[in-house]
Amino acid sequence: MSDQLTLSAEVRERAGKGASRAMRREGRVPAVIYGDKKDPEPIHLEERELMKLLHTGHFMNSLVSLTVGKDTTKALPKDVQFHPVTDRPLHVDFMRIGKGAKVTLAVPVSFINEEASPGLKRGGVLNVVRHELELTCPADDIPSEIIVALDGLEVGDSIHISEITLPEGVVSAIDDRDFTIAGVVAPSALKRDEAEAEEGEEGEEGEEVAADEVPATEQGGDEDGEGEDS
Repeated sequence: MSDQLTLSAEVRERAGKGASRAMRREGRVPAVIYGDKKDPEPIHLEERELMKLLHTGHFMNSLVSLTVGKDTTKALPKDVQFHPVTDRPLHVDFMRIGKGAKVTLAVPVSFINEEASPGLKRGGVLNVVRHELELTCPADDIPSEIIVALDGLEVGDSIHISEITLPEGVVSAIDDRDFTIAGVVAPSALKRDEAEAEEGEEGEEGEEVAADEVPATEQGGDEDGEGEDS
């Protein structure tokens, strides 16, 4: 399960661009909490605390506990707007998570046991098709990552979503096909060597045919000569 993050917030009394700019000058970031059949709640956050969570790398797929006054709301970050030049956060959208709710989000994939893959040991290359998986999971039990073992993979083998054991209560949001997550492919050098080997075999076969034809031609020439002598 991903770590639950915490943030302290305050109610945003004023709305509008002017009020938002004033908050940002004071080191605050405007935000809003919506969803769960409740009215949107405008809030503002301390920019430094928000930046710390953004730098964890898993802010967007973590449950955040927002403390506003005496109330605590569990929410999922849905969008963060950044300044196009400074990359400072300008606004954050949070979605309230009700009891027993499920959410769909992208969860990163991690690969282990590369040393147990014969294909990789032979010089094959791991071709990652999906670095993240779109999963539907309980809001209070979001996996921080999905681990994929590479044991036994040969060159040409691939791993599909049907081969992955997901945590209890977690399912793939894409359920209409058995998509590929990763595979082991031959490196360019190995492909080139194989291609050259195939060309060499074809050339040898061609030489054998030509060699068979040469004696026949010489024999034909001798027969013609004998005919002329007689």
